Amino acid sequence: MAFIDYSKHEISCKLVYCGPGLSGKTTNIVRIFQSVQPDSRGELVSLYTSFKRTLFFDFLPIDLGDIAGFKVRFHLYSVPGQACYAAVRRLVFRGADGLVFVADSGRERMDANLEAVRDLYENMEFYNYSVSEMPLVFQLNKRDLEDANSADYLKEELCTPGAPVFEASSYQNIGVRETFMEAGRRVMAWVREGLDKDFSE
Repeated sequence: MAFIDYSKHEISCKLVYCGPGLSGKTTNIVRIFQSVQPDSRGELVSLYTSFKRTLFFDFLPIDLGDIAGFKVRFHLYSVPGQACYAAVRRLVFRGADGLVFVADSGRERMDANLEAVRDLYENMEFYNYSVSEMPLVFQLNKRDLEDANSADYLKEELCTPGAPVFEASSYQNIGVRETFMEAGRRVMAWVREGLDKDFSE
């Protein structure tokens, strides 16, 4: 659950970008980082691996509002998609308030996508995250590829029924903001609902 800092009057929410290796998770994070005013963001940090594929930064999005008068600070993480980093992914998933699954639209990447989806659900089960309640958004990335799988096929094979799905090209900075904004709105609604329950008990 989100962390409340009463001294700063802020609520910190953790949003994790996951998916297969090289699907565009890092590019999403970098694009968002580049779009944020410097005085509203922290440093872009590389975590854990020498390949610098796991990134983190925090920022205050001015266009998502607040929760009960508290400003909301988002902590965005991308996790390494390679199978050998399963333990790292599990650590980063801990305490997540929302998830974005970035799928690779390339035809030869379908097996990697399916493996990453299985890993996503295993990590959600490990931390008792409810598939029906946890904010989860899917991004079909690399739609600019000539050999891209159809969006309908990817949705059917990869996406949780009812979850929002966005087509994107993070390389061209298309669909990146839309994906984050929907994830951010869902995270804030989920956190607000949780706080309302806590305060009413």
